[in-house]
Amino acid sequence: MRVAIIGGGPAGLMAAAVLSGGVRVFESGNHPGRKLLLSGGGQCNITHAGGPEDFLPHYGGNGRFLKAALHAFPPQALLGFFRARGLEFVTREDGKVFPASLKARSVLDALVRAASGAVFHTGTKVTALRRVSGVFVIETEEGPRGDKNRYEADRVILATGGLSCLERGSGGSGYGLAQALGHSIRQPKPALCALSSPGLAPLAGNSFRNIGVSVFRPNSEAANGRHGQAPCGRAGGLAFRAAGDLLFTHRGVSGPVVLNLSRHIERGDTLAVNFLHPRKPEEFLAAFPPEAKKDPRKTLGGLLSEYHLTRALEDCILGRLAIPRAKTCALLARSEMRRLAEQLVRFPVPVAGTGGFRSAMVTAGGLCLDEVNPKTMESRIAAGLYFAGEVLDIDGDEGGYNLQAAFSTGYLAAKSIAT
Repeated sequence: MRVAIIGGGPAGLMAAAVLSGGVRVFESGNHPGRKLLLSGGGQCNITHAGGPEDFLPHYGGNGRFLKAALHAFPPQALLGFFRARGLEFVTREDGKVFPASLKARSVLDALVRAASGAVFHTGTKVTALRRVSGVFVIETEEGPRGDKNRYEADRVILATGGLSCLERGSGGSGYGLAQALGHSIRQPKPALCALSSPGLAPLAGNSFRNIGVSVFRPNSEAANGRHGQAPCGRAGGLAFRAAGDLLFTHRGVSGPVVLNLSRHIERGDTLAVNFLHPRKPEEFLAAFPPEAKKDPRKTLGGLLSEYHLTRALEDCILGRLAIPRAKTCALLARSEMRRLAEQLVRFPVPVAGTGGFRSAMVTAGGLCLDEVNPKTMESRIAAGLYFAGEVLDIDGDEGGYNLQAAFSTGYLAAKSIAT
């Protein structure tokens, strides 16, 4: 049986390793796994601690689709696969798993060796995928001269990735190939990306652990039964809420909580940042006046220092309110007190945009999941066509969830073909 794998990223390479001989891998780049080298800041956060059921909530609502794949090839099996090839791993306190070498190259080299039985066509762009009389016909553009070639296969795994990291990714070529065979695509958008917001440059480099972030959307009712008041009088409904670590950048905000929320966020949304999480905003707002009045001689600078903020954030908040640090609590008007408390638990960050696909770590959207059998990764529309990795409408939280999904779906697709 002739098997073709289109895409030489983590999902495609895992599938090639499982199927071994008699497989062709078509990779548009000059080397397979280029994007893998970027993962985890070059250290390769390969997976996360926990079992399959722990992973399911980390895929933005589409986790149930991955249940069969994660059980077929769970995190421990993935680590066992690489340990058998000489790699060891370390698990950080936050559950992220890295190779002991802290080098993505060591993971890629082991993966390429495991797939060495396959025939690789690198620097080869697949321009068309058709099915003729039960056989898949693959047309390619190869080499610097753009030579045209034609191949046939009985089974095809489409593992082309999405639109993220455009310089080292596929550019979304798999979407067109899937559509040509009758599949639908949910509009791709950047995910796991930082957000831009004007006026935050003075806070660049300030990071905060375990804070609350709520997303408010203009002209929107509260979503999914969530309720909350928009920050500083801004109109809109509460769309999403999460907690985690946040980092201010020269252009806006980043950090795990922002990256994980970015799949949901649209331009024009407003983030309400609660620096005192898990204290609830309304409870804090009610308790703040008597708290501030305990020592009328205390300055606002001294009062804010009790909340373990950074000096830059304190200055930013007071600057927004045009209140001097030296002003005492006794002289604080009720309206000033209310606005100060609001800044602590509903600090508004208007979203001007994202970094786009060039900076996004993954793609949200992609191949519609109801057109794929989750138990085999085979198309429900074109028999013999399988899918794996980021080309699917699956995007996970940061922390190794996306690589695990790529490896697990690649493994399941290959095993389904082999059996």
